[in-house]
Amino acid sequence: MIDPLSGEHVNDPPPRDPPGTRLPLLLPRALGDEQREVYDAVTGGARGPRSGRRPAFRMVDEAGRLLGPFNAMLYSPAVGLPLQELGAALRFRTGFTKREREIATLVVAAHARSDFEWYAHERAGLGAGLTEHEVAALRAGRAPMLGDVRERVVYEAARQLAAEGDLGDAVFTEATATLGRAAVVELVTLVGYYAALALQLRVFRVGVPDGEPAPAWEQDDPHD
Repeated sequence: MIDPLSGEHVNDPPPRDPPGTRLPLLLPRALGDEQREVYDAVTGGARGPRSGRRPAFRMVDEAGRLLGPFNAMLYSPAVGLPLQELGAALRFRTGFTKREREIATLVVAAHARSDFEWYAHERAGLGAGLTEHEVAALRAGRAPMLGDVRERVVYEAARQLAAEGDLGDAVFTEATATLGRAAVVELVTLVGYYAALALQLRVFRVGVPDGEPAPAWEQDDPHD
C-alpha cells in the first residue's frame, strides 16, 4: 500500500538486501532525523534523482533505499553528511572539466577495482564525452590517447596518486604549471575521496545494482 502523503510503500514486506552486503539497505521510512538529513542531501542535491537532472547511474532502488556508498553514509550521519557534501563539491564545484574529473575518478576506480565506483563513473564519463576507447583503456589501467594536455596531466597525476600515494617532483611540477596549485589541491582531494569510497565499498561488500553487469577487469599477469 502507498501512503498518500509520503508516497512511500507501507505495510509491504521489506525488500531483500543484495547478497553478501554487510550493511543492510535502510528504508526511507525507518530513518531518524539525522539520517533523513543525509538522505535528503543525497537525493535532493545536484547529483540526486530529485534534482531535476537525470542521474548518470542508479542511486536508489525501487524501495527508495540508497545504493552504492550512500547507504553507508546513513549509518553515521555525523560523517556521512560532510562526506556527501565533499563529494558534491568535488563533482560540481572544482575547476575541472567534466571529462577531466571523470578521467581522474575512473583511474581510482580501476586501480581499486571497485565495481560500483566503476559502474557509476563509467556512465558519468561517457555522459561527459569520454569515448568507449578511452574508457576501455582506463579500465585496463592503460593511458588513453588524450589530445588535450590538461587531460594528460590529470591522468598521469591521478595514476601516480592512486598507485603510489604521492606525486614525484616532475609530475608535481608539471601539474602545478599546467593546472595551477588550486587544481592540484582539488585533484589530490578527489583521488583521496574516491579511494576512501572504494575502501568502504570493498569492506561493506557493495556491488553493482541488481540487473547491472559488473565491470570486466583484466586478469593480472602471473609473471608480473
